[in-house]
Amino acid sequence: MSITIVYGPISTASAQGRIAVVRDAEIEGLLLDYARPIFKAAGLSRKGIDIILVNNPSFNAFVDGRRIFINTGALATAATPNEIIGVIAHESGHLAGGHQQRLREQIARARTLAVVGALAGIGAAAAGSLSGTEGAAAVGGGLAQAAPSVAQRALLSYRRSEEITADRAAVKYLNATGQSAKGMLTTFKRFSQNNALAGVRANPYEQSHPLPRDRIALLDEIAKKSRHYNKKDSPALQRRHDMIRGKIAAYSGGAPAVGRVFRNNPNSVGARYGMAISAYLRGDTRRAMSEIDKLIAGDRNNAYLHEMKGEIFLKARQPSKAASAFAKAVQLDKYKSGILRGRLGFAYLSTGNPAEMKKAIRELRASLTSDPNNFNAYTYLSRAYAKAGDVANAELTQAEGYFRAGKVRDAKRFAARAQQKMKKGTPSWQRANDIVKYKSK
Repeated sequence: MSITIVYGPISTASAQGRIAVVRDAEIEGLLLDYARPIFKAAGLSRKGIDIILVNNPSFNAFVDGRRIFINTGALATAATPNEIIGVIAHESGHLAGGHQQRLREQIARARTLAVVGALAGIGAAAAGSLSGTEGAAAVGGGLAQAAPSVAQRALLSYRRSEEITADRAAVKYLNATGQSAKGMLTTFKRFSQNNALAGVRANPYEQSHPLPRDRIALLDEIAKKSRHYNKKDSPALQRRHDMIRGKIAAYSGGAPAVGRVFRNNPNSVGARYGMAISAYLRGDTRRAMSEIDKLIAGDRNNAYLHEMKGEIFLKARQPSKAASAFAKAVQLDKYKSGILRGRLGFAYLSTGNPAEMKKAIRELRASLTSDPNNFNAYTYLSRAYAKAGDVANAELTQAEGYFRAGKVRDAKRFAARAQQKMKKGTPSWQRANDIVKYKSK
């Protein structure tokens, strides 16, 4: 598959546990191009910020640690690159402002305020009871109940302030990179319309974000002061954006979803790409290949069209031809994606030809060197080692994959099996030993 959904053990401050992470070389490359200038303007370019794509249909994004999470729904909904760039700029404002650490401090203060307030209320109630004053006791009980509410309001007020600060920072970054903030306005207006349609009548003091109308008014004022306000995305960037929208629509809802996204432009490149992928997904490889070849004829240096051609060949059970297509994709890929190297290695593995296993091992190892979190590549590399007769490295690779995925018990089991087949003290034996001896914190 071109889009791989990985259920990764990613823990965040807002959602503990496993979330569906989407891995796709084309989408990741485009998001990287969106983010690089913004990160540089925000002073984040050397801080190792990752953008994680989440398989969720809602329009949302959030930050956690050194990562920005963006839902597939945000990409599918955003009609222009500028809308997503605005989202990245806003989240970068949170990161650059250190809002997460400050939020943790505010949460700690809010908890303290709630506890102290409650204790004061209990004390007042006790004093009133001892003195026989029923009114004092009632006031004390009210204070105990009100304290958590006061703490919550203080915390939410701080979060509203954070959001406004991030909005201002986002406009600053967009101006510095010669881009418009109109996309951010479009996003906020969409939220505002959704609230209106839902009949939401929210109390602004009970929201962690300012009401959309307040943010729109503020953003409208500062955004329109920029000389870049009316600047549009380049046709080339818009084309790439449309293609990933077509891809996401195809994987999430097939041809009907693609048709809905491109209802006003059914003959666009994004629509044609989405329809080709839809045909591939439903097993119509002949039609899919015909459409992809037409797209390649108009854009021969697009690595991801060749990648999709490789996927179609795999579905048609022609792995040798798939390997040729993936090799072309790897050659054209300016981002040197480990995902594409992994797909090339998988194509070699799929031939079943023992003579091709060295190539499979080479490509899959290269994939993991550049992208250690490509979980599928560990399984494929393990299989390639096994087909090549190297059972020890097959089991060690599987152990490493399980370890990366957070499945420590399985990792230890495979590492112990690998150790038994290795010479003690060798680098491979030591890698296995590190996993066997690992103690979870």
